[in-house]
Amino acid sequence: MGTTQEAQEPSMEEEKGGLVRFFASDHRYVLLGTSVVALIGMWFSMQPRSSQSFLANAYALEVVMYYALMAWVVVSLVALVTKLVHWRDYQQKSPFAKPAAKHVERICSYVVWLFSAVLFVDRAIMGFVAIVKSAVGSNANPQDFVGGMVYMVYKGRGIFARGIATTIELAVFGTVIAFFLALLLVFLRLQQIDRPDNDFVRFLKVIGCGFAKVYSAVVRGTPMMVQSLIIYFAGFAVLSGSGMSTNDIRAVWSTFVAGLVTISLNSTAYMMEVLRGGIEAVDPGQTEAARSLGLSQWQAMSKVVFPQGIKNSIPALSNELVINIKDSSVLSVIGVFDLMFATTTVAGIYYRQLETYIAAAVCYLILTMVASKLLSMLAKHLDAPAMGPALSSSEVAVTTGIAGSADQTIKVDVDHTEDRVRRGGM
Repeated sequence: MGTTQEAQEPSMEEEKGGLVRFFASDHRYVLLGTSVVALIGMWFSMQPRSSQSFLANAYALEVVMYYALMAWVVVSLVALVTKLVHWRDYQQKSPFAKPAAKHVERICSYVVWLFSAVLFVDRAIMGFVAIVKSAVGSNANPQDFVGGMVYMVYKGRGIFARGIATTIELAVFGTVIAFFLALLLVFLRLQQIDRPDNDFVRFLKVIGCGFAKVYSAVVRGTPMMVQSLIIYFAGFAVLSGSGMSTNDIRAVWSTFVAGLVTISLNSTAYMMEVLRGGIEAVDPGQTEAARSLGLSQWQAMSKVVFPQGIKNSIPALSNELVINIKDSSVLSVIGVFDLMFATTTVAGIYYRQLETYIAAAVCYLILTMVASKLLSMLAKHLDAPAMGPALSSSEVAVTTGIAGSADQTIKVDVDHTEDRVRRGGM
């Protein structure tokens, strides 16, 4: 682990150094690229000021910035014309291609970026702040698009907060439950008939493997929306048949519980296939080496193959959480008060659907981006060096006697030059 971290640290330093060198170097297309930024800055300067504008009392400064950006655009156009005229010998004849001129152009490009950034903050950021302040203090729903969206989100903040909390709970708990169920199913899916197995064990292995295959095909072949409806009404029918009243059933079999069961069972099928792919990517020689040491099939899978397979599957497994955050939106059809249900509720109150659904899309985007960032950090934290072959560790605990029995353990010290077997401390 320490070696991996040490190897990663120089690469991060190189990236930082490369970024610094990029900004400190003279580039051929600095005029062309920065002229686009200057045009954007000029466009922001021509937009009306908001009540929160910090340049409202600095008109002279804004005029200087505007004409400085315009001058940069003019210089860029002159350089472009020079390039077209001296297409083949531009580097030799153009004054803009001289080393000293490139250095001045790079310094001026910093000023252009600074002026454009100031205008962007003044017009876009402070303008949005002004809209938010006006919408929050308004007694009626504003007619403009952004103001109306901010007003509805603010007035329905309690509804949205409850929906977001429910969405996070469903995604997190559903993914965790599905992971452990997937471990069980993938173990059944990968079962093979072993020589010491009796008829009953062989029968159980065949049934377990067949069940895992059928479960994966059925769940992955049907939409989650249909699954949620079937699970919710099937659970309601079962409890109703036991003599429970409607109120008692809703206390036990709520829409949240039905949605959690749906996400867990749906994600189990996908995570099982992800784990199966990660486990099958492990070198078959690992299993053969473990079995040659006397480990049973269960011991070889749990101690040698599974740890490596799970490590291989971590990126895809973590991505399932992001998928569940988005796919939980279909659970609103059974009445789960998630973010989608909260959105339709607010839209029904104000009769403005477009603004509320765009607000919901922004919420989902923020949730998925935060989850992706946290999961990427977790994946880096768990990124240990890949386990070597089964015989590469210095000490491997195995069993002797009948394969799979634990009547006596031995420790095998593996060395490139000799194999030493110690029994009872000898």
